[in-house]
This record gives sequence, C-alpha cells and structure tokens, in this order.
Amino acid sequence: MPESMFFIKFETLKANKAMGMNFFQRRKILRNANQMELHPVRLHEHEFTKDGNVCLIVPKFQKRWMRDFFISGHRKKHFTIYLDELGTATWLEIDGEKNVKQISDRLKEKMGDKIQILDDMEDRVTKFLSQLYQQRYITFRELQQAQSEST
Repeated sequence: MPESMFFIKFETLKANKAMGMNFFQRRKILRNANQMELHPVRLHEHEFTKDGNVCLIVPKFQKRWMRDFFISGHRKKHFTIYLDELGTATWLEIDGEKNVKQISDRLKEKMGDKIQILDDMEDRVTKFLSQLYQQRYITFRELQQAQSEST
C-alpha cells in the first residue's frame, strides 16, 4: 500500500474518532429509528439570496489553520450551496425541536398550492433530509444524544 494511502486512511480514522461515533454506530441508531420521528439539527449557517431562497455557507476546511494555509487571501473560505423553494422552506423549518413528520405537515400547509401531489411530500422531505445528512449539512438530535451518552 502506498504511503499516501496510509496517510489518507489514518486521517479518516482520526476524523471519525473526533466525531465521537463511527459510521456503523450512527447507522445502527438510524436504522432502528423511525425516519418520521427523527429531529433534524442544522450544522451550518445560511444566508438569503435576492429571490428569498436560502444559500448554505459551508466552510472548505473545519480547522482555521488549514483555511489560512491552503486558501489565499482573495479566495472564498467557504462553499455556497443554493437551495430551491422547497429546500428553503424545509431548511427554515429545521430547528432541532420539530421531527420530520411535523416538518412535512408544515410544508403541506405552506406549499400545498405549489406542489401537485401532496401525498409525496413526506417522501420528498425524507429524501431531501437524507441527502442533507449524507452531505453533513445536518445531523439528528438522537445521534447527538447517543454520542453524549457514550462519552
């Protein structure tokens, strides 16, 4: 195995330890939970665009010294993720207190006239939240509680 591969694997292991739980521990908790009962929590800041939609501000590097070292002065230190109207409404409903079912019900009330099939709203919201979780833009309160109990 090349030395660079070892370094990458070692850095990945360190990052997983820093998070407190590895992938398999998180997956076990999420598999045993009902998706509609999970409470999403935002991990990143957001701004509003001119048209009223949300754009997420995601730092390119988590550690400040890496940002300072790898990014020169005039370049952006973050990625900007633009959300559409449904994504914006969903993002604004995420507060750590409402579960996925409550969020999808609120979106049905708010956007009922703009969405053709309201029956698919729960599926769309759960898919969107799953994508946000996979990209590490959100987490779930249940994972945070399990992590604090394990330490």
